[in-house]
Amino acid sequence: MERRRISRLDNRSYSLDNEDLTSSYDEEPDRPYNPFNDEGHVNQAVVICEKESFLVKALIRNLNENGYKGVYSTSTVQEVGNHQDEADIYILYKDELLESDVDLIVYLKDNGIAEGKLVVLIGTEEDYKLMTKVIPKEMLSAWVTRPFDMKELMDKLNALSEQKKEGLNKRSVLVVDDDLTFLKTVEGWLKDKYRVTIVNSGMQAIKWLAKHSTDLILLDYEMPIATGENVYEMLRSEVGTNDIPIMFLTGKNDRESITRLLKLKPERYLLKPIGRVALLSELQQFFDKQRK
Repeated sequence: MERRRISRLDNRSYSLDNEDLTSSYDEEPDRPYNPFNDEGHVNQAVVICEKESFLVKALIRNLNENGYKGVYSTSTVQEVGNHQDEADIYILYKDELLESDVDLIVYLKDNGIAEGKLVVLIGTEEDYKLMTKVIPKEMLSAWVTRPFDMKELMDKLNALSEQKKEGLNKRSVLVVDDDLTFLKTVEGWLKDKYRVTIVNSGMQAIKWLAKHSTDLILLDYEMPIATGENVYEMLRSEVGTNDIPIMFLTGKNDRESITRLLKLKPERYLLKPIGRVALLSELQQFFDKQRK
């Protein structure tokens, strides 16, 4: 009989199977982590599942005991959307992800990750493969395999929330590029010093900026569909974004391309490929100049 383990529920460790429930006391747990930001807002974690089962209730209870505000949602896009304004974390925990769930996954990508929210999957390897067909694995906040350990999940959530909280006092940089490998590389270079948000299209950038602000945008000039030039012009036409400094990232260094780019009057343009030291130096010079 399959047995699953949930740890640290009500200061106990439980073993579950289909018929019986036994418990044994662990050592006294540490004080719950309090995932507050600087304004005292506590992170709301929306647990998405077909039904509010015993395990889902246990998960929500554990979230609440660890300082989060855990709430339940069915797995319909409409119901998940009802939590959009308050949600900080989406935890997708279905019995099985199916092709019919693609609309939900797309919603989590466009209205979760693109909005700076955390998206966590609790599922099997097959669930992960389906999830990452829509959400690039570099953008998925975390994956916890089933059957899952509650402590492992809480540790991952706490680490993610701590990273997000630490970033609140840093300068904010939005990186827009259709190359996911480049995005993750740049994020790795900058995350220790800056609060970094990455999006892989111009439309995602515009959508994110409708609800958030940033101190600087690094914008790829040669993106498909909405090019860097298109995005730049759209941002400059809107009152809320017309004064955000923008640096172009470009792989073209011929005179015609650079002349066309400079006519837009960006803050600077940076030639790709660019190395870590060079990029950090450019950003340091920019922010030092702003302080003067």
